[in-house]
Amino acid sequence: MNVRRVLAILLVPLLVSLATPPAAAATAVAFGSVVPVPVTTTATSGVSYAITTSTAVYTDPAAAGIGDLLAALLRRSTGYPIPVAPAPGTGGISLLLSGAPATVGPEGYQLDVTGTSIVIRANQPAGLANGVQTLHQLLPVAADSATVQPGPWPVPGGHIVDYPRFGYRGAMLDVARHFFPVAAVERYIDQLALYKINYLHLHLSDDQGWRIAIGSWPNLATYGGSTAVGGGPGGYYTQADYQQIVAYAAARFVTVVPEIDMPGHTNAALASYPALNCDGVAPPLYTGTDVGFSSLCTSKELTYTFIDQVFGELAALTPGPYLHIGGDEAASTAPADYAAFVNRVQQIVAAHGKTVTGWHDIVNATPLPSTVAQYWGTTTRDSAVATAAQRGTRLIMSPASRTYIDMKYNSRTTLGQNWAGYIDVKTAYDWDPGAYLRGVAASSVLGVEAPLWTETLVTGADIDYMAFPRLPAVAELGWSPQATHDWTAFKQRLGAQGPRWHVMGVNYYHSTQISWPGGS
Repeated sequence: MNVRRVLAILLVPLLVSLATPPAAAATAVAFGSVVPVPVTTTATSGVSYAITTSTAVYTDPAAAGIGDLLAALLRRSTGYPIPVAPAPGTGGISLLLSGAPATVGPEGYQLDVTGTSIVIRANQPAGLANGVQTLHQLLPVAADSATVQPGPWPVPGGHIVDYPRFGYRGAMLDVARHFFPVAAVERYIDQLALYKINYLHLHLSDDQGWRIAIGSWPNLATYGGSTAVGGGPGGYYTQADYQQIVAYAAARFVTVVPEIDMPGHTNAALASYPALNCDGVAPPLYTGTDVGFSSLCTSKELTYTFIDQVFGELAALTPGPYLHIGGDEAASTAPADYAAFVNRVQQIVAAHGKTVTGWHDIVNATPLPSTVAQYWGTTTRDSAVATAAQRGTRLIMSPASRTYIDMKYNSRTTLGQNWAGYIDVKTAYDWDPGAYLRGVAASSVLGVEAPLWTETLVTGADIDYMAFPRLPAVAELGWSPQATHDWTAFKQRLGAQGPRWHVMGVNYYHSTQISWPGGS
């Protein structure tokens, strides 16, 4: 990190905070500033609801946890008691599992703000959670302060009906190249939930590190997890740590998708257990950034015992439907061996009651009818992926030249890589996941995901800098109707997030493509 960037990070927020009185920042929220943009929005001019010391949150029993999270947010910044009580209640904020239009489905909601109350209605708790995240963005930015602020606490009046375009809206965090502790992952989950991202894909293993304890193969974590890119100390999650992350995410309606990459990207495992190598000789631990040189021994029966036991333990810890098997950049595995390997691994995952996801290279095997392929290519044409989609394989869209948020913003960016090109906000936003790959119908697209690889990222501030402001751009592609897609409107709404990120302490990149308002 160069000195100029360090000074900018330290001084710019200080100068802005000095120039922007807290009360002014507290009221600088518009009804039309929500990201992702809702399906329909009607503002009520001149009407707002004021959160006061008498405000309470009323919830249906199944939404009590959602109400608790909302109340905790409000208590921290307002200092008000904000009790949580069973619905119905008078005035206040109500979270109700009744009265929402059937058309909003399981994740949609209806939000109404009047001068006397705020009411969020949904068909399922996930919908209420999404409605609360919209309400979160309508609160004054000071609501995200870690300490009590003076207020006032107005919420603009209006009516929203909203639901997602795609059921899968994901973000991937690579904890293998560099390890990030539980608290850092939980912080990222909170950021994902604010923008209605509902899947967290954790890249738990790679050549440089194995990050999840496996009881039947303990050296994977204790030895394979002992280092990182550049030779740092590494680290790993105990099974209790992993369960804590899963539970934290679930409380925010984010589902964890664990990935164990194979047959390539496996040096950490091969170094941990010599018997996993075809010649029985363990390679040294690896701390570089090359890819494609490692492979499990696909001809050994022990390899499949290993995979069965690893995925068995992981499946038992993971309530979500997916296990990700990786499958990319397997240059050291012969094509025929690769196909046979993937086909057998799919059956192992299915036997543990989970649905297979993998990088799109797995279409070179024979995908199970339920298998989901994650497209990471840099072009809009891939005949093998298109053929698989036409045969029924569902896709998660993660084109590297659009969604890989570890790519540099421009040639001056000190973090990240550029093998897939430079990606500023407009590039991340200005494409359609449902019409991106030639020969792939929108009906074949399960959703979209923004991967964040960490070869060059070491701290939580590094994660912030690469994820924001691009992550919300990809989130809008996953949630909002294509008919609402408009760069000019989006960049105004995205800019309005800047003051909130400033209060939240997010070390975001101040893209020159965005007009950032005062308080950013």
